[in-house]
Amino acid sequence: MNPYIGHETQFYGVEEHRLMGGKGDGIRLLEVNNGSGLEAVISLDRNADISRLRCRGINLNYFSPCGYTAPAFCEAQGTNWLKSFTAGFLTTCGLQAVGSPCCDEGEELPLHGTIANQPTDRSIWYKEDGKLIIRTRTPDEVIFGRKLRLLRTFTFPIGKNEFTFSDTIENTGDRVEPLEILYHMNMGYPLLDEDSIVSILSEKVTPRNEHAAEDIDNWMRMEKPTAGYEERCYYHEMKDRGYASIFQSKLKVGLAIEYDATELDCFVEWKMMGIRDYVLGLECGNAYPDGRDIMREQGKLKFLQPGQKKTYTVTIKMLDSV
Repeated sequence: MNPYIGHETQFYGVEEHRLMGGKGDGIRLLEVNNGSGLEAVISLDRNADISRLRCRGINLNYFSPCGYTAPAFCEAQGTNWLKSFTAGFLTTCGLQAVGSPCCDEGEELPLHGTIANQPTDRSIWYKEDGKLIIRTRTPDEVIFGRKLRLLRTFTFPIGKNEFTFSDTIENTGDRVEPLEILYHMNMGYPLLDEDSIVSILSEKVTPRNEHAAEDIDNWMRMEKPTAGYEERCYYHEMKDRGYASIFQSKLKVGLAIEYDATELDCFVEWKMMGIRDYVLGLECGNAYPDGRDIMREQGKLKFLQPGQKKTYTVTIKMLDSV
């Protein structure tokens, strides 16, 4: 025990709170403090996604005009997902679909699926071997349809400014299920501005459409907030090691995203430099956001057999230099 402190939460820990009022009323939040300046807020009623991330008091993520929005306000049709897109540092897209609304083999699929609007039904946290461990379970199961469960584990080393999240998705049903997942990680001001240094270790960069192609030489350069800005998306191919980073030299703060690019083989850069819609998405996943039907046509759609499990792991490390 540390003789200088009374209760461990004076230095580090996890506290659970509930929001009151507005569309976020009742949302359960876990506030994580690693004792070294890293703070994260995990939304238990939004698939245990990360709504806020700070380092040394500096905000790192984008928080959309929607604000906190409880699952009850989710509209799972077309692009209505945007009405409840809090963004935050992490919004998980999937599990049945990622990207554009489409119809795939007779199933109508909304933008980015529904897992981000599913509440966890189990959660626990504890300290072990100098780490704060958080475990959650999110069911994505329906009658006469998909039966998937997402088991998530966060690991926050105490006194070390990095963390890992690991998802194990299990097919608890009796039929083969498509599996798409995209970790929509959203960088925001003041980490993000026109002076931010962005690096993605890709071997090939492909623009999503003609609009993105017009400015492909500047995919790594950020801009000032611009009225009427139309989003640009770029697809980055990496071989084995997945790595992307952003650094703000004026504040000496940044972060790096590391993962296994053989498992999460699709990386999306979402560059949106609009006014109040000012965000850079650095998004690793097992699918590109063109719609599940397109991924099937291209032979890139992944599947889970009955009883099969699949695990994906992502590590976030804080940076104080480039």
